Amino acid sequence: MANGGPVVHGYPHLETVRSAITALYRRLSYDTVHAFATSVAPVDVAFADTDDLYPGVQRVARELVRHYRLPDARMIVSFREMQHAASVELAAGPEYFIELNDRFRTHRRDIGAALAHEIMHVCLHRLDLTFPGTRDNEILTDTATTYLGAGWLLLDAFREDGASSQKLGYLTPEEFGYVLAKRSLAFGESPETWFTSAQAYTAYTQGLAQARRDGQQPPLTAAGWAGRRRYAKDRRHAQVHGPQSALPGGPYAFSSGGTQERSGLRVAFPCPTCHQRIRVPVRGRVRARCGLCRTVLECDT
Repeated sequence: MANGGPVVHGYPHLETVRSAITALYRRLSYDTVHAFATSVAPVDVAFADTDDLYPGVQRVARELVRHYRLPDARMIVSFREMQHAASVELAAGPEYFIELNDRFRTHRRDIGAALAHEIMHVCLHRLDLTFPGTRDNEILTDTATTYLGAGWLLLDAFREDGASSQKLGYLTPEEFGYVLAKRSLAFGESPETWFTSAQAYTAYTQGLAQARRDGQQPPLTAAGWAGRRRYAKDRRHAQVHGPQSALPGGPYAFSSGGTQERSGLRVAFPCPTCHQRIRVPVRGRVRARCGLCRTVLECDT
């Protein structure tokens, strides 16, 4: 929890975030992910400073348990002084003990954000879905919280001005915006009106631009002129000198196709929705369907 200190911006964890989205689809399945098509509503997790503290905390916790589809889980929430925003004891259940930073006693509008992250830890624990290392596992938790409909609360907790700053979670504001935008593009949501923080709205618009660029990379037909020109050059190089001679580092990679392929060449690239690698033959206009998230992609290979 950044509180008064500098807030990191940009996309330093982008590859881990993309891996987390892929992991969610693989572990939960397309149908389960799309069961979360509706986000937590602002009215259901609203917490005014005049609300009674403990009944209000339990009300918000129950709403998040309902949203995450954990009907047999009970969250017991307390407050204490600590460095981080919150922590949860991951036991066998059905009771889970969550501790919130004492500052939330007087900053109640962000209690929903802190609880959304901690209860997602419980969800991932039950799913046995984890990334190695504390840092990557926390990025997975932030990504899952956001992609499954409650992480807009974490982004809305971001506030920054000349005198102070606050941010919850491990992702940067722009990365939260990116994941929220990926969700918005996948489910057709428009979260712009939910933000109470002007800085959160700005981070979302920046993340949305980054997310849209994922769908504008070659060999997708939506790629811009410069991308298509570079792709054509790399394709010619791979056809003449072999796929292994292609320069690495691009969003796509060439490989040898089977003997039945006319060109003997295939191209692999990440799905712009779930980031699983898709491999299609190099033969001009191709329509591909991602087997993981079921996105239909128009390609010019």
